[in-house]
Amino acid sequence: MTNPCMLHSQQQIELIIFDCDGVLVDSEVLSQRVLTDMLEPYGISLSSSYFYTHFLGYSFEHVAAKIKQDFSVSLPSEFRYTFRNKLKEVFHSELVPTTGVIDMLSQLQIKSCVATSGSPEKVTNSLLTTRLSAYFLGKVFTSSEVKKGKPAPDLFLHSAHNMGVAAENCLVIEDSRTGVEAAIAANMNVVRYVGASHLKDRDVNDTDYLGDICKISHWRQLFIKYPSLNSSFNMEK
Repeated sequence: MTNPCMLHSQQQIELIIFDCDGVLVDSEVLSQRVLTDMLEPYGISLSSSYFYTHFLGYSFEHVAAKIKQDFSVSLPSEFRYTFRNKLKEVFHSELVPTTGVIDMLSQLQIKSCVATSGSPEKVTNSLLTTRLSAYFLGKVFTSSEVKKGKPAPDLFLHSAHNMGVAAENCLVIEDSRTGVEAAIAANMNVVRYVGASHLKDRDVNDTDYLGDICKISHWRQLFIKYPSLNSSFNMEK
């Protein structure tokens, strides 16, 4: 049986590209709650399954288009502004980093950056709120910088180019199907992080449509599976 965590090439990983929401920060459960509450006045009731299947990893533009397609509701122009403000308030009081991520980042011995479908303002606020911004100063890339967002490979390729690393030497860490597909399209190594709150107790078997993907549920597992990233990491943490 093929090891899903085996690297595509014999070359060393030189860059880790992190998604933000649901990977670095435990935000998806908060986003679902805010969006679900805001859609109720429009007669739209979102299940968790629908949210994570159709919205996870996508931009707001995609979300609005999907709502129009599936529920025949065109969201007003001010909806996005109101949603961002409410989400910002909730994030300020409730957003936390994913468990163990600070220990992992502090001991990571290679380059890293963030590549997210979220807006520049959102990712900046998220990293500041969770005190992760110091790890990624000048190393945050958003879908606003490319023509096509995830699941297209553009954002990851753009990030790697700006970091000066070839695609085959990158390891992408994502929580969403959309992000995993983008990493595969970019010909990058990929790990699916399933340790955030929104994926706990959920079926994360993606073999039907993604192949056998390497998964981790806690950040200490990253260094267990890829010891070269930091041979001195304390696996007992």
